[in-house]
Amino acid sequence: MSDYADRVRIVPQFTSDDGDAITGILFGRLDSRLSRWSPEQVEMEISVKERDTPSQRVVLECWISGMPKLVATSTEQQIETAIAEVRDELWSQLDKQISKQEDQRRR
Repeated sequence: MSDYADRVRIVPQFTSDDGDAITGILFGRLDSRLSRWSPEQVEMEISVKERDTPSQRVVLECWISGMPKLVATSTEQQIETAIAEVRDELWSQLDKQISKQEDQRRR
């Protein structure tokens, strides 16, 4: 598992069995995007609100030193799919922030 996986807090609404699945889904792809920062600069928290109800919502929050807080959400009912959706949304938000920073440097 990556050093970044050690930087994610999994809140108690997830079961202990969910932990390995969560980190497996999140960090296969996110590691490469996060690699421009040291793990110590990254904090994440994943939570699920109203689990197993029609209004279930998975939230992935990310704090990276020098950047605004990033928040990705999913209302997908299948928990694994919801985790993949918030991972992909965070990836997109990171891309936008990186592009924005690179554009500012070029000016």
